[in-house]
Parts: sequence; C-alpha cells; structure tokens
Amino acid sequence: MSHQGKRTSFTASVELPSSGSGPYPAIVGLGGGFLGFPLNTSLVKGEGVAIINYDPYAVGSESGSRSAKRGAFYDIYGSNSTTGLLAAWSWGVSRILDVIEQSGGAILKADAVGVSGCSRFGKGAFTIGAFDQRIALTLPIESGSGGVPIWRGIPGEGAQSPSSAYGETYWLGDAFGSFTSRVTSLPLDTHEVVAMVAPRGLFIMDNPHIANLGPKSAHVAALAGAEVYKALGAQGNISYISAVSDGSHCAQRTEWNEPLRQNIRKFLTKTGSSSGVISAASKATGNLSEWRDWTTPTLP
Repeated sequence: MSHQGKRTSFTASVELPSSGSGPYPAIVGLGGGFLGFPLNTSLVKGEGVAIINYDPYAVGSESGSRSAKRGAFYDIYGSNSTTGLLAAWSWGVSRILDVIEQSGGAILKADAVGVSGCSRFGKGAFTIGAFDQRIALTLPIESGSGGVPIWRGIPGEGAQSPSSAYGETYWLGDAFGSFTSRVTSLPLDTHEVVAMVAPRGLFIMDNPHIANLGPKSAHVAALAGAEVYKALGAQGNISYISAVSDGSHCAQRTEWNEPLRQNIRKFLTKTGSSSGVISAASKATGNLSEWRDWTTPTLP
C-alpha cells in the first residue's frame, strides 16, 4: 500500500474450515495474539466460515502517543495524523477486503465477510462495520466507552468516562478531545453509528456485570439504532444480548452460541432467516424514552 510516495504493509493469517469447499465466507477477528480470536472458533468453522486473524497493532500500535503515532497506517499518513486507532484499524480491515475482492473469489467470498472483536477490539469491530459497507455482519463484544454505549449516558452510569477513554490511548481521533467534558454538545451519538451499519447484520454482545463497560448505555444505543433498522424495514437484522451469567471480561458464553449461529447462517452462509432479538439483563436495561424526542418514520 502506498500514499504520496510512502509505502507500508502488514499481514493477516487465514484458517479455513476443515470440511466443505471454497469459496468460504469469513470473519475477521481482531486480536493478533493479545486477546486471540474473539468468537467460538469451533462454532464458526463448523458453520463453514473461515477465520481471518488480524493484528490491529500492526496497523495502529498503542505504544505511540498522540504526537507520535505508530503502525502501518501512520507510516504512510504520518505519525502526527489526527486519526485515532479505531479508524486506523478500520482502514486495515478495508485493505484486507480489497485483497479478498482482488483475489478472484476462489477461496474467500468478498460479499460474505464479518468482523468481530472484544473490549478495545470490540470498539474497533464496531467502527469497522460502520465505515465499510462491504462488511455483511458486525459482531462487537463488550466494547465499552468509545464503542456501542451512548456517550450521553456514560457519565450517569459509572462507565469509563469520556476523558478517561480519550486519555487512555489514542483510540479516538484528536478532535474528540474538545468534547470529553461536554458530551451533550456532541452533534451525534453512538446510536447513529449503529444506524450506519443498517440494514446489514449487527449482533452486539455485552456484559451487564461490569459497570465500567456501560452496558445500560449500550442497550439504549441498540434500542435507538434498532428504530433505524425498523424504518428501513430491516428490524430483524439487529440483535443485542447482555443477558449472560458469566461476568468475566471477554469470556466465551454459551448464551451467545445460538444467536451467533443464526446470524452466521443469515448473513454469511445465506442458509437461514432467523429474526434478530434484543435481550438485555434486568440489571443493565436502558430506557430509550428517557433520551428520544423523535418518532420513527417509515423510509422508502
């Protein structure tokens, strides 16, 4: 890859299912050894879906600083770029999709690719799904502040504060710095990022047992975003599940297995048609009516 005379590169590995024949659908998993593949690997491969192991840190490393950013993205766009890591990681997956498209489609299907990640990589997966419409299924897990939860709800929920999320590392673009103490002045909120994924597949997995993740605010974002899906006649294409028993961060949960399987079959292998579900834990249920002063239109 090159930009204005500067060149860079990075790699991603592919694991194919042990049965069937290509071309295969695929899920890009953000991890690269830090958290590993975020989903149930045997379930994914068992459904005939390939795994693409993507190391976001090769594209945008957290070892830099806002004035000296590091990674393949910043090698060509400049270490002082105002672009944050989430957008840089998204750029990396878009380049992977370019390669799949240009490969001729003998091994992987370019029109049947999903993306997933947990925690900071859940933020990344959410961003990637919003900004590249070639992603057929977006699967963010426990994304926390800077991911699915609405910014306006975070201060009242005890989740990681906007200033903390901005200051922990440069996940967010530099422009967000002026809003960390005044999120109510933001011209948008994350429910509109959910809407950017619509009408494509979206399955948000959350953890109600860790308040720092802002699960109640994430539920509100899902509910509000689901109204956009409804307006588009695609209300069955979004799912949100936080009703899980295991409170460990980024744990594999049995409660997610069947919805994951259904989403894979609907959006990747094209062998199913199950409607999405929104199921929040009682301890982390958001109230959309507290935030909404608009009604849902029916769009053509």
